[in-house]
Amino acid sequence: MANHNRPTPHRKFGMRDNLGYLFGDFGNDFTFILSTTILMKFYTDVMGVSAGVVGTLMMLARFVDAVTDVTMGRICDASKRTKAGKFKPWLLRMCVPVALSSFLMYAPGLDANIAHNWSYGVRTGWLIVTYLLWGSFCYTGINIPYGSMASAISPNAGDRASLSTFRTLGGTLAGIFIGVGLPLFAYKTIRLENGGTQDVLSGQNVAIAAGVFSILAILCYLLCYKMCTERVVSDKIAEKGPSVGQMLGSALRNRALISIIVASVFMLLAQLTMQNMMSYVYPDYYNAAYLQSVGSLTMVLGMGTAAAIAKPVTTRYGKAEVSSLCSVAGAIVCLAIWIIRPNVYVYMAMTSLFWLFLGVFSMVNWALITDVIDYSELKNGIREDGSVYAMYSFARKLGQALASGLSGWLLTAIAYNENALAEGVAQTDAVKNGIFTISTLVPAIGFILLAAVLWFWYPLHKKQVDANIMALKKKHGDSH
Repeated sequence: MANHNRPTPHRKFGMRDNLGYLFGDFGNDFTFILSTTILMKFYTDVMGVSAGVVGTLMMLARFVDAVTDVTMGRICDASKRTKAGKFKPWLLRMCVPVALSSFLMYAPGLDANIAHNWSYGVRTGWLIVTYLLWGSFCYTGINIPYGSMASAISPNAGDRASLSTFRTLGGTLAGIFIGVGLPLFAYKTIRLENGGTQDVLSGQNVAIAAGVFSILAILCYLLCYKMCTERVVSDKIAEKGPSVGQMLGSALRNRALISIIVASVFMLLAQLTMQNMMSYVYPDYYNAAYLQSVGSLTMVLGMGTAAAIAKPVTTRYGKAEVSSLCSVAGAIVCLAIWIIRPNVYVYMAMTSLFWLFLGVFSMVNWALITDVIDYSELKNGIREDGSVYAMYSFARKLGQALASGLSGWLLTAIAYNENALAEGVAQTDAVKNGIFTISTLVPAIGFILLAAVLWFWYPLHKKQVDANIMALKKKHGDSH
């Protein structure tokens, strides 16, 4: 009989593995967080591409990702194990391609007059090719093996939980490093034709930062490769997973799964719209790009507070119940910001509350999926961890697609001027007010819809979750 979890004779799991796995996510986020922080702003302001075109591209790319992610997963499963392991070799194979393709997205910024020297078609074509090359192929080619590697580093559940914690820590540190440092370097102040001044994005500075981050990403991936050890061997040949159509059909018959999927889409709508618009609110509405760094710190503060309180509060009162109330509170904060239109310092303080309330759901959403898996087992008689996680991951891609597309379309709808930098003019007051409205009302709507789904549609409130846990204990106890 094949031993599917046979450990090979390696050193014991320890801090070296944890730190190595931390460096792996640091490497990922040197390109990923860079893109979520500044890429749309770079495409519109430096390359002069319509925000609607940018939003549409980012949306379509997420649909491509939904296919390439599954494909890469199957490639990994079919890979032959080497001396280094099954997943680690992909870190060596893909670290340079992902870093290089990330830099290529920003390389046109080295041309200070790109808007005049490159035709619109060439600029748009470069955007499409390099964005898909990085996000849908190279980043997928390293992120999927990296994520899958955790189960091969140790068969122990506690060790895997430790790896997950260090991965989150790596992403948090990268977020602070990029979110705080990049805005201080990426912007410059120019004098406008009317004699005033305006903070604008410097394409050359962004390209230089992207190059440095790409080099650091390669170093982090190499550290991950060197420090982590794959210990678990599986002789089982991977079976063909369910198709997207089969997963969708299963979801539609599962009230708990389909409702939590919809809730996640609304959460991403609120979160990603706020994140995307930060690159427009600070430099364009407040003309204080340097304060975006402080804004990133307030986001970390809010999310960090949520991480500290989420588990004890939701354990006592219920994950869905607390998340619903926090969503209502988040909507109230967004509406208050929109009505008051405070100065930039009050704005930062109020948005820290936004991240606190959003963070509570973010911290427990994967635990909610565990509840859904338990519910599905009781409902269908079998445990479908893989199918439920795959469907939820696919749905998150769709949520990211919606948020990315919507931000770009709304910027186009308010007549955002992508050529303002080249023309030496500021955005009009109407556009500035539109930017502020998008950054507050869209997240407010997302919060309201999220609360409604969790309270009225999602069936697994605390009482039902506790009953399901007891039923499963009885079922599993009776089975032995």
